[in-house]
Amino acid sequence: MFLTRIEVDPMRRKARQLLADPQAMHACVMRACAADESASAEGRVLWRVDQDANRIMLYMVSPWSPHAEELQSQIGWSEGAAVQTADYEPFLKKLHPGQTYAFRLTANPTHVVTEENGAKRRFGHVTEAQQRQWLLDRCEANGFRIRTSDGRGDEPITELVTRDRTIKTFRRKGRPVTITVASFSGALEIMDADLLRSALTNGIGRAKAYGCGLLTLAR
Repeated sequence: MFLTRIEVDPMRRKARQLLADPQAMHACVMRACAADESASAEGRVLWRVDQDANRIMLYMVSPWSPHAEELQSQIGWSEGAAVQTADYEPFLKKLHPGQTYAFRLTANPTHVVTEENGAKRRFGHVTEAQQRQWLLDRCEANGFRIRTSDGRGDEPITELVTRDRTIKTFRRKGRPVTITVASFSGALEIMDADLLRSALTNGIGRAKAYGCGLLTLAR
């Protein structure tokens, strides 16, 4: 597995186009991460855009080293850092229970509703409380728990921040697509390293093609 980072120049027209259209960004990422014919690896291609007041970063995880120079030439800064790609395997192999990391995840929190006729429909969670609970409900299955810290009251405070909550609408094959998106950050403790490695390389939740599901860790 490989982890790639590109700093996006928001003044470039192509960058603005891709940032506004997850379907178009997905197509460009998949071209950059296209496999060689001999490639064989576990995991899947994941991507995420992180944006703050100072910069915009595109992160990609892929089972093979990407050819991201063309993508960087379209959306990256013409001067400064080039594409940064690192072998992810050494980091993944060092994970073990009890370690703690800061984390970041952009996800598509959803739930299934059974209608009166028995049909099942999937909807996005829209409130912050629902979105936070969606993630908390999935921690154990993905090999970690979100840390808590002592507050001034009797109850501990969960170290989880929810931000960039939005609804994205775009078109795929001429049809409208709408997804609910939320970004999460905080501190986690590893409970099962194998489950966490799977989450890091296969993603969490739905809409992975549209910039959701990529979990990253940092000290």
